[in-house]
Amino acid sequence: SPSTSRQQSQPQGHYGLTSPISLAPPSDKDYIHTQKLIEAMKPFGVFEDHKELYHRTTVLGKLNNFVREWISELAESKNLPPAITEQVGGKIFTFGSYRLGVHTKGSSDIDALCVAPSHVERSDFFQSFFEKLKNLEEVKNLRAIEDAYVPVIKFEFDGIEIDLVFAKLSLPTVSDDLDLRDDSCLKSLDIRCIRSLNGSRVTDEILRLVPNLENFRLTLRAVKLWAKQRGVYSNIMGFLGGVSWAMLVARICQLYPNALASTLVNKFFLIFSKWDWPKPVLLKRLEDSFLNLPVWDPRVNPSDRYHVMPIITPAYPQQNSTYNVSVSTRAVMVEEFQRGLEVTDEILKGKSDWSKLFEPLNFFQKYKHYIVLTASAFTEEHHLNWIGLVESKIRVLVGNLERNEFITIAHVQPQSFPGNEDLYKESGYVSMWFLGLVFKKAESAVKTNVDLTHGIQSFTDTVYRQASALNILKDGMKIEATYVKRKQLRYFLPAETLQKRKKQRVSNISPNNSGLQCKRSSLGESCSDGSRDSRTPSNSSSLNKISKLDISTAETERLFLISWPNSKSQVSPTETEATVALRTSGPPIGCTIPGYNTVCQLRTCFVQGQHKLSGTLITDPKSASPKQHYSPTSKVSRPPTSGECSPKAIDGEKARKGGARSRRRLSSKELPDSASPVPTNSIRIIKRSIKLTLNG
Repeated sequence: SPSTSRQQSQPQGHYGLTSPISLAPPSDKDYIHTQKLIEAMKPFGVFEDHKELYHRTTVLGKLNNFVREWISELAESKNLPPAITEQVGGKIFTFGSYRLGVHTKGSSDIDALCVAPSHVERSDFFQSFFEKLKNLEEVKNLRAIEDAYVPVIKFEFDGIEIDLVFAKLSLPTVSDDLDLRDDSCLKSLDIRCIRSLNGSRVTDEILRLVPNLENFRLTLRAVKLWAKQRGVYSNIMGFLGGVSWAMLVARICQLYPNALASTLVNKFFLIFSKWDWPKPVLLKRLEDSFLNLPVWDPRVNPSDRYHVMPIITPAYPQQNSTYNVSVSTRAVMVEEFQRGLEVTDEILKGKSDWSKLFEPLNFFQKYKHYIVLTASAFTEEHHLNWIGLVESKIRVLVGNLERNEFITIAHVQPQSFPGNEDLYKESGYVSMWFLGLVFKKAESAVKTNVDLTHGIQSFTDTVYRQASALNILKDGMKIEATYVKRKQLRYFLPAETLQKRKKQRVSNISPNNSGLQCKRSSLGESCSDGSRDSRTPSNSSSLNKISKLDISTAETERLFLISWPNSKSQVSPTETEATVALRTSGPPIGCTIPGYNTVCQLRTCFVQGQHKLSGTLITDPKSASPKQHYSPTSKVSRPPTSGECSPKAIDGEKARKGGARSRRRLSSKELPDSASPVPTNSIRIIKRSIKLTLNG
């Protein structure tokens, strides 16, 4: 196991763009604090023993030989000269946490790169190599994701999870001493090969740019453990992934080259809690190359100007590793940086210990308002494909919600949870994600109607389009989004998950705290996170706007349902407009809970690319526009500006059984996003409206 050892201060020239902040050598107290940090991390399994490390090394050796064998066989099948066939080579490179030396015990996968000579095509990798892997007894859970941003084959090799990407070089052979840091290896490659090579090139460059590898690795282990415990470790969800955290830690090591891990962790929180985002974090100067590949440069690329937390990779072509970060996710991370600084200051003063830094975030006590997002499918295989796609697009939902003028923060919990069997008896396999919301506080007692419909509809439409484009949309695949209050979370999660450790108050975090003065105007792949009430499993998207609601009751929460069944409208003549008001303190609608039978049905469908409602017409045509963030029929004397208020009403509808039917593959090879046209073939998509009223 790791331990601190005495080190000599480094007299070398400085690393990075600037001179070090401090060259002070570590004190005796620093060694003590660092040893205590190591002891605090051990229970979390962040250190791998020699036996496990040897097993990983053995697996990689077998995989490397297997790749070389496949490439040689492929050369023979393509009738290459024998002289070439005997020395075509091929090699496995590692990158990510394993290459950085910070992989954890047991659960860590290995990111690997298969480098092949010029006669090997990408199609060979995903066909003949994939088939060859299938025949290996040691290989389990084999799956190919050919349409990913970086195409990958995922599998378990003798119990070790491996993510293998592919790149072919413009070379007839690949030797064992190949150095991928040479920019010339990128010559004449397609963009997918360049992306694949970039993982290994970036990792090696990070290691080259830190002054002390031992201190870097121990600090990075601590920061990664902290980030996972505090729910801010997830590139796909709009937080930071492993390479981004590594670059932030590397920059701190450059600024304090002689400091031990205990000091570096504290300085990490000090520097980045005060960082002037969106000022970029760079480990070295941006370099140009004769290859003329696109690099991150906001002076040249307008889309780069919308990146809110840029952390730039050090290897050519330099890219922003954090383009998924949104205003909300950055604000959440800055708040966590500030907490980390307070905690580590106390630790270094002897007033606390390291275990406090690694206390998990009690996300379900942090906010008053939540969105519950569920993805379901009838079979396990379909469910795995479905949740992978939904998860990759949740940051789109975060971006949509944070652009709502009444929402200050939309905070997604990266961890998913299995669906409650009692609630989803007929949905098959179900996964749930939770988003905490902070609403702006009204300056007066004026009620404000907030409409979340369009943001959710735009997100679900995006997911369905992507599923159609990738040809993975199957019967029974559904997305459902529901607004709930904190006290209603008990219907979705077990008590031990929701148990209050220490009551946490929502901090006054806002996007402007992090250095950005305005919200983004567009969202895309290159920009960016007691009582019982309503819960409605419905099949994604949203309903056209509903007319003005009368919600004057102060104490009793009301649930407003719109009923558009196939037959006659069931609106009571005593109710106003198209609204049926039901007073209830019962469970979420659409859930099978004994003693409650509240059901409401609503259906819309896409017919030849147009919306069609079955049943009662909307009373106000203007309110049908899906591009409004709040109900245009609600008149407010002046809008609220900050904080959060309590909701008084929700519109919800119960979806009919059955999922979205499979759609024809889109002609474009590009994956569409929220601006893409709806496929013109008929498909039933159930729509729902989510609205609430905030009291001043």
